[in-house]
Amino acid sequence: MKSPLSWLASLFRFFLVPAFFIAVQAAFAQPASELLTNAADVISLSAERASSSIKVAVTGVVTAADPTMKGRFFLQDATGGVFVDNVHGRRPEPGDLVEVSGISHAGAYAPIITAPTVKKIGTAPLPPARPVPIDQLMSGAEDSQRIEVSGIVRAARIDGPRLVVDLASAGYRFRVYLPIPADIDPQTLVAAQVRVRGTAAEAHNRSSRQLISVEVYVPLVSDFVVDKPESVNPFEKPVVPLNSLAQYRRDNSFDQRVHVRGTVTLQRLGENLFLQDAMGGGLQVHSRQMIAFAPGDLVEAVGFPRFENFRPVLGDAVLRKTSEPPVAVTSTAVSIEELRAGLHHADFISIQGKVIDRTARRLRRQGSNPMETQTVLIVQNTNLIFTVEREEPEQAASMAAIPIGSIIEVRGISLTDTDDEGKFKALRVLLPTSNSIRILHKPDWLTPQRLLVGLAVACSLLIVIVSWTVMVSQRNSALKSLIREREKAQIELQNAHDMLEERVKERTEQLKFQITARKESELQSKAVLGERTRLAQELHDTLEQTLTGIALQLDTAAKLFKRSPENAIRHLQLARNLMSQSQVEVRRSVWDLRCRALEQFDLPGALLRSARQFTYGTGIEIEVETKGQLRPLPEVVEENLLRMGQEALTNVIKHSSAHLATIELEFGAEKVVLQIRDDGQGFTPENSAGPQSGHFGLLGMSERAKRLDGQVVLTSAPGKGTTVRVEIPLGRVQELVSPAPTEAQMQS
Repeated sequence: MKSPLSWLASLFRFFLVPAFFIAVQAAFAQPASELLTNAADVISLSAERASSSIKVAVTGVVTAADPTMKGRFFLQDATGGVFVDNVHGRRPEPGDLVEVSGISHAGAYAPIITAPTVKKIGTAPLPPARPVPIDQLMSGAEDSQRIEVSGIVRAARIDGPRLVVDLASAGYRFRVYLPIPADIDPQTLVAAQVRVRGTAAEAHNRSSRQLISVEVYVPLVSDFVVDKPESVNPFEKPVVPLNSLAQYRRDNSFDQRVHVRGTVTLQRLGENLFLQDAMGGGLQVHSRQMIAFAPGDLVEAVGFPRFENFRPVLGDAVLRKTSEPPVAVTSTAVSIEELRAGLHHADFISIQGKVIDRTARRLRRQGSNPMETQTVLIVQNTNLIFTVEREEPEQAASMAAIPIGSIIEVRGISLTDTDDEGKFKALRVLLPTSNSIRILHKPDWLTPQRLLVGLAVACSLLIVIVSWTVMVSQRNSALKSLIREREKAQIELQNAHDMLEERVKERTEQLKFQITARKESELQSKAVLGERTRLAQELHDTLEQTLTGIALQLDTAAKLFKRSPENAIRHLQLARNLMSQSQVEVRRSVWDLRCRALEQFDLPGALLRSARQFTYGTGIEIEVETKGQLRPLPEVVEENLLRMGQEALTNVIKHSSAHLATIELEFGAEKVVLQIRDDGQGFTPENSAGPQSGHFGLLGMSERAKRLDGQVVLTSAPGKGTTVRVEIPLGRVQELVSPAPTEAQMQS
């Protein structure tokens, strides 16, 4: 048979030693926290991985730090570039060599470094810019990288501390930001062929994390190189007829500006205007210049030709008014066949049609601070439906007053939409003024629709009249028959009523006698039951509590009798006083003769005196605390609170084995709260003794509280002490304690 030491050795060998080695192996198998040390690793993270806040420590050169970015900047090392969200830090300068420590983040488009700590350790030359194709740049794949790209300047302007340049290349358009060069007119850059070296960025939709457009931040003026400026002043070039802008010319190029001239027919300030020349051609010109022109002004424009909805337009135009006087603008009457053939796009035309509908909506145009109202008429000409539009600060009153169904003639700018095969799709007519509409014929009052409506109304009225007549005749006949039947029934009802009245009178006398006898019996029963309950509770809350105190004092006296007779005699004297007090309490409980007003009753003092009498010699420390404004309470409230407090203290002494008991009395505006809390052994409230075991303390406390419309809350757990909380509302105390009216008072 093995000894106990052998069993312990076997247990250690088979269980504890393997468990120890498994724990050590698991500890060494834990992976070290991940750390990214170069820009390429950060920018290559997926959005989910970047969102997990991976630690980053990268050293590199600041390649771009635009003033509008606040403290944010682009950083590039030997592996690539990355964006640093340094919004709360100091903005570094391009060329600073910095150490960046932070965490990864998914960013609004590509992964970035956020919550960074930036430390400048020196300066370094900017990394060489890598030439990239324009389509690769526009795909967004070069985000945060230092690149080189070429293009034609379409527009240039100064925006605060930087120069903003719009470049076009191979059909793409993007924006470049760079420091303002010294002594430069931005307009001299337009149409120049340039090379830029800078950091690629993107404009994005933050909610969907999708690319909108590409931007390039150029850190130095020397990184913006003009390879080939515009050779001649574009206003000195030959004037191109408006209708031949998209026709063949040997020197056609979308990278060179053309010179056109014409009469203004319509202008939407800051967006576009329409020109018409003597050759009868019209052209839409896009320009951001905030120079207002009036219809009839002769204007020269230079800009880049391009196509919009398969129609030629002049973009990024520069406008200037000639010295010639304005001329009257005349419209050209056109037919539907000519419009379907693709003619008269952007021309000032006149056309007729029938108004079939009208709408209005609010919109805001570039360059117009207040909102404008766009009024749209839906017009039909033979088998073509087109729209007539006018934009004004308020809805055009003249257009709103045109009756639906009118035949009108409009004079405005025709905008035709075609598909990629050159086929006509739709027509819009833009009105220069709201007076460009002339009503040729208003709709007749008696239209087929109104005639049908009138006939329908007349038929409906006739049907209603006939139906009403038939219904009245039927109701009159039925009413006469009903009146005869009701007269007969009324006579029978009167006879039955008289008989019923006699029977009710007899039965009322019987019920009155029975109810009086029953009430007297119930009152006697309730009085007996109430007095018995009161005596039982008073005896329990006074006699038993006092007897408990006497028993404690006698036990203490017995223990001290041999060692300290004097202290034993003191406890016997206290037991004798408690016995005398018990006799007084019993008499008062039996005869209910206590009068608090004459005794100058003090509830906190009474609780403290009772507690000290009960716990004297038990080793339990008593603390009494009052909150709120101390004031007299109704006698019934004070009496019941005192009894419930004594009962709770008795339970503390008998069952809790506590060292400290705290009595809190809170005087509120609408209620009074008594709380007794001890640090004893506690118990499980669900298993507490009840009437089944012969203990009525908690039950009596609950009944006392319910009579005053209050409640008792018991909180306890083994080893955590016990708290008894009594809440008595003061609002209904007067109703609960006021005597019920006597029968004589009720009858009076």
